Amino acid sequence: MLDINDFITAREGDPEKIRQSQKKRNAPTEIVDEIIEQFEVHRKTQYGVTQISAELKTLQQGITARKKKGEGIDDLLAQKDEITQRRTAQEKAAADLLVQLEAKLKTVGNYVHESVPVSTTEDDNVVVRSWKPETVRPAEALLSHHQVLARLEGYDQERGTKLVGHRGYCLTGWGLFLNQALINFGLEFLFKRGYTPNQPPFFMDGAFMAKTAQLSQFDEELYKITENDGGDAKYLIATSEQPLSALHSDEWLNPADLPIKYAGYSTCFRKEAGKHGHDAWGLFRIHQFEKIEQFVICNPEDSWKHYDEMINISEEFYKALELPYRVVSIVSAALNNAASAKYDLEAMFPFQKEYKELVSCSNCTDYQTRELGIRFGGKKQKGLPGAEKKVFAHALNATLCATERTLCCVLENYQTPDGFTVPEVLRKYLPGQPEFLPYTKDLAKEIPIRKKA
Repeated sequence: MLDINDFITAREGDPEKIRQSQKKRNAPTEIVDEIIEQFEVHRKTQYGVTQISAELKTLQQGITARKKKGEGIDDLLAQKDEITQRRTAQEKAAADLLVQLEAKLKTVGNYVHESVPVSTTEDDNVVVRSWKPETVRPAEALLSHHQVLARLEGYDQERGTKLVGHRGYCLTGWGLFLNQALINFGLEFLFKRGYTPNQPPFFMDGAFMAKTAQLSQFDEELYKITENDGGDAKYLIATSEQPLSALHSDEWLNPADLPIKYAGYSTCFRKEAGKHGHDAWGLFRIHQFEKIEQFVICNPEDSWKHYDEMINISEEFYKALELPYRVVSIVSAALNNAASAKYDLEAMFPFQKEYKELVSCSNCTDYQTRELGIRFGGKKQKGLPGAEKKVFAHALNATLCATERTLCCVLENYQTPDGFTVPEVLRKYLPGQPEFLPYTKDLAKEIPIRKKA
């Protein structure tokens, strides 16, 4: 979330800057004035606590003085009880107001970076660059990815759906091995580039999830785990970014500690609410999948350098797989709250004849780290210039490979009339290191498809 002081002119804030950023996001600007008003109400209420505490202190001095003189204090004790009750009520009122203020503060998005194209429609996303391999692959008589996988006997949707319902699946045989090959290739790829592999927990306490996930994600994306003992709610993770971002919560990091670069690996779980009918067939949009994630915590001065490096690393990965792609700068209105800027890498799916997202790369600056309490720099002595300004590390995330979705793209691009040519970089991770996998099964019946006209 943003720093509350940024809203307050008397604290060197610039509320107009926030209004302009909200306008770029096509988000309400009046919320800025609402937050300023709530801040003032909370400030005055909290000051009331201070006043009552001073009143109580004065009374206590009177009680002490009477005791020394041997005088009665029953009347003063009655006053003390009354004042104590008033202070307790005032403290609760201030605490409730602070909860309301912070809840509203979380709905305001990060500052939109100057490089972001300003628009209310993703039709205006800007293609930054594109790439395609020198190898030209056949463009006719193509199958969809799930048809290729079915002919390789690498996929069982019917029985997977029987077990869990819509979007259920089983990976079998070569489908499982190819997915595992992408996982191993991705982890090794990042490890060679200075990232520390990290497999975090697949679920999180609700309190931590609330600090790293956007409010809308709780309804549309996250699976809640209920406990019979009435303990705190837990949530299955939708990406390893969520637990990785919280690993260093409430820590104070020095420049020598940074950057921290994680190659996150996890199974991810998403409800995909609101996505009914979108890519409903095959493995492209599913409730459970594996993902390799780049996550970086860095010096605030270096975050835009890391932003470019991270998308470049993702590009190198897809060049190694020889998948045609383009990098797209996402418009301001399509940014999630945490992102100051975002690139997507979209790869070509030849059966559908369209580019589809495989990578999302975001610079979240200090939006997440502020709420998680990930401080940066040495502690400053009180009274010195800038001592009151808290500085937080910056956090960035970028997909390297959501393996099932990437597998879809690999299958469509490397299919032949007789089978599947294994990408060279994946062969060493497969049993027997095959160059080609022949089809072993005909399509018994038509599998639902949606081909782009």
